Amino acid sequence: MIKAIVIDDEKESRNTVINILNNFCENIQVIAQAENVRDGIDEIEKEQADVVFLDIQMPDGTGFDLLEKLAEINFQVIFVTAFDQYALKAIKFSALDYILKPVNPQHLMDAVEKIKAPKTDFGLISKQISTLLRNKNGFERITLPTFEGLRFIILKDIIRCEADNNYTNFYLNSGEKVLVTKTLKEYDESLSGEDFIRVHQSHLVNIKFVDRYIKGDGGTIIMTDGSHVEVSRRRKEAFLKRMT
Repeated sequence: MIKAIVIDDEKESRNTVINILNNFCENIQVIAQAENVRDGIDEIEKEQADVVFLDIQMPDGTGFDLLEKLAEINFQVIFVTAFDQYALKAIKFSALDYILKPVNPQHLMDAVEKIKAPKTDFGLISKQISTLLRNKNGFERITLPTFEGLRFIILKDIIRCEADNNYTNFYLNSGEKVLVTKTLKEYDESLSGEDFIRVHQSHLVNIKFVDRYIKGDGGTIIMTDGSHVEVSRRRKEAFLKRMT
């Protein structure tokens, strides 16, 4: 049986999550709930939960503050939150799971399906939480899901990203290529405000590694590692404007 704690300052929101878990999710039991950071920490330290459903904005702090104050992370985290662009970006960068309010029962059920308490690697989760907290005041690292597991990459080490069907190749300053199990579109949405720009349907580049631009219909970028990246005609103007 998977044991859960629900932490949210809105009673109605807590009840919604608890009701869905009780009525639609087998093998999960809500063992405690809390309405703020202080009480949430108390419940986590008192109970042995496998997963915590955690709100972000609460009266006495944030869900991020709660995680930062814990001595040990020995449970999985699923954020349940209203739309907050910066917070959601930080969660995505850490590859942690989240559900938007108002809670869609199917989305919550899908999140629960991913929970495998007996096989959880808490060391890996701690690294994901560490990535999340390091990005609170500015994005420095990103967690990349690969076929072998998770990779924790410093943003400034990424030269470019290239679409590979439903996957994405990340090319690093070290010369390494990392195949990631998500689409380029997902990283375009996350990285475009962080020195990255989409220059082609298949390419997202870090502007700090652009060496030169060769004119053409759309043109071609030469990156500092010597790679050539085609610029599409419709993205040419935005690229040149960003570079100047």
